Amino acid sequence: MSITGTLIVQMIVFLILVGFTMKFIWPPVVKALDERAEKISHGLAAAEHAKIELSNVHREVETRLAATRSESAAVLADAERRAQQIIDEAKSRAVVEGQRIVDSARAEAMQQAVKVREALREEVAVLAVKGAEQILRKEVNAQVHADLLSRLKTEL
Repeated sequence: MSITGTLIVQMIVFLILVGFTMKFIWPPVVKALDERAEKISHGLAAAEHAKIELSNVHREVETRLAATRSESAAVLADAERRAQQIIDEAKSRAVVEGQRIVDSARAEAMQQAVKVREALREEVAVLAVKGAEQILRKEVNAQVHADLLSRLKTEL
């Protein structure tokens, strides 16, 4: 065969191969490529949607976190205020109780002082009677009376 015939036969075979490829092989490949492109575009859209949703959720979390922080700060401030109030109440009760104890001690000391005064009066009265009795037993003498009174002074 000549070169021209071979070339023509190769061209015909090539055209048949191109036709066969275009008819049977190319459509499934294009279909698979289109499906893959569609999946990729859906994946990108879903990723973009997820990104937007993540941003929204992040904002919501930040908002809730800020609300929780302010709420916990309010609860903490309320607890501190309540603790201070309890401390103040305990202090005031302690002051009242201390004042009551001091007043009770003063009253008891006053009662003891009154009892001691009464006992002292009774003892002085007994001593005075004793001294008068001793003076009356002795004869009336200025010197003896002075001695008895000086002894009485030392006893008192």
